[in-house]
Amino acid sequence: MRKIIFVILVLLVMSGTGLALETIKLGVVTIPGAAQNIVAEKFKALVEERSANAFNVKIFHSASIGNETEILQQIQMGTIQMGVITGGPFDTFDPIVRVINYPFLFKDYDQADEILDGPLGNEILESLETSGFKGLCFSENGFRNLTNNRHAVTVPDDVKGLKIRVMSSPLHKAIWQTLGANPTPMPWPIYTELEQGVIDGQENPLWVMEVYKFYEIQKYMTLTRHVYSPHIDVASLKWFNKLSSENQTLIKTAMKDAATFQRKDNRDKDAGRLALLKGKGMQIVETPDIDAFRTRVAGLKDMELYRDPKVHALLIKMLDAVK
Repeated sequence: MRKIIFVILVLLVMSGTGLALETIKLGVVTIPGAAQNIVAEKFKALVEERSANAFNVKIFHSASIGNETEILQQIQMGTIQMGVITGGPFDTFDPIVRVINYPFLFKDYDQADEILDGPLGNEILESLETSGFKGLCFSENGFRNLTNNRHAVTVPDDVKGLKIRVMSSPLHKAIWQTLGANPTPMPWPIYTELEQGVIDGQENPLWVMEVYKFYEIQKYMTLTRHVYSPHIDVASLKWFNKLSSENQTLIKTAMKDAATFQRKDNRDKDAGRLALLKGKGMQIVETPDIDAFRTRVAGLKDMELYRDPKVHALLIKMLDAVK
């Protein structure tokens, strides 16, 4: 009898401190092995270990619960608790996110880390609360590069007329319109559309070419590095605010540590990925005329996309910080 009473008391104490078993539903659109999944799986391992399995993280991958916009809508409503989401789809929820997708903003990974892990990045994470998201930190896709199946691209004029898949993002569409392409918003995945010639090409970091085997269906790649593409790792604000302060800290710290792990893992593998793609027969332009590309899109900062006073002010601060 004493043993039974003791067990009941322990369960009551655990329930009162927020340590009762709770499932965290986390959505990503990519397949196992992809950058988003690496963050999600590391987060799952850290949270479950550090909470002594008081939290159980269930990862919904491969767009099994919808595309990224649909996952964000579910996070807003609180039907799922968390997501690792590419930066682009956020700009229909909060236009301030357009700032980090500005073309040719960051020169390298170190600069991206310095800005996004600092006060300017935090300004973006805090702004997301107005849309129902708790911004936790930034992990990464990486620098985006152009692929296509028609011809090599060295200068902006080579882009003219290419039908390029882009994310559901007004900014990404504007970038490729400015460069003369025919940007086509399309949800992920896109292998079949590339294979059948519905689109000529796409733009993504190197890991995407490897994991999704785009070397099978795309002949040309140009290392444009035109946008540094972060993930924004978020939680439902409704859910997060109901957690104890201890568990809020647990969630934030575990996701930050998972993001730090994933960013290093992603960067360490890039040289090997480039060698793999060359070995698979992709023709890679490693030194395109980046100055010409940058000049062609320089006017985007004055477009309607950036005229919201809050967005424009942050963009100017970002541009000043990366000079």
